[in-house]
Amino acid sequence: MRRYLFPLIVGVLGCAILISLGIWQLQRLDWKEGLIAQIQQRIEGAPVPLPAAVDPSMKYLPVLVSGQTTGEEIDVLSGTREAGGGYQIVSGFLTDDGRRILLDRGFVDQDHKRDPRPPVRLEVAGNLHWPDEKGSATPAPNLAENVWFARDVPAMAAQLGTEPILVVAAEVRGDAQGVRPIPVAVEGIPNNHLSYAVQWFMIAAVWAGMTVALIWRIRQRQY
Repeated sequence: MRRYLFPLIVGVLGCAILISLGIWQLQRLDWKEGLIAQIQQRIEGAPVPLPAAVDPSMKYLPVLVSGQTTGEEIDVLSGTREAGGGYQIVSGFLTDDGRRILLDRGFVDQDHKRDPRPPVRLEVAGNLHWPDEKGSATPAPNLAENVWFARDVPAMAAQLGTEPILVVAAEVRGDAQGVRPIPVAVEGIPNNHLSYAVQWFMIAAVWAGMTVALIWRIRQRQY
């Protein structure tokens, strides 16, 4: 019996730990789904005028802005399923009350990157956003070609001389100049907790199987 005790204890403890990790991931799944539902509700809220004081705690807040693009823009490498590769057009935007902000106007395909987009008056309904797209492996912008690889609000604001405020357009009134709005959506929010839970439960099953096999081998050696 003593020969069985140690592998049995290791097997039970290992399975308990792995199963608890799987359950924790299911709990995280419930939390993430609730958070995503809250974000979706906020995105779809009634738009308000751009607040005088804006900070990242207002992420996803629906706002209304009107004014004129400055003619200066940043082209962020992007893509859609329908059009393939292209660019997200982030323009400098001068509001009617004199503020300079960033406006993510939407998407153009590769063939229309260099189309002229002179200053134009627009009325925009959209959402405040601070995308978390820049990582340690993200290349630096190619300023000579005006190609950026992530929407980095502070860096884009410094480049275009605006406040570090980004409005992502959902609806545009005026001459869109061929730019198609890509509204903020919850689909881009990562939610992999279910797959993580399944992985932990599968590892627990394998651990249990290995424990049973080990005990079986010990028993066979006794005979």
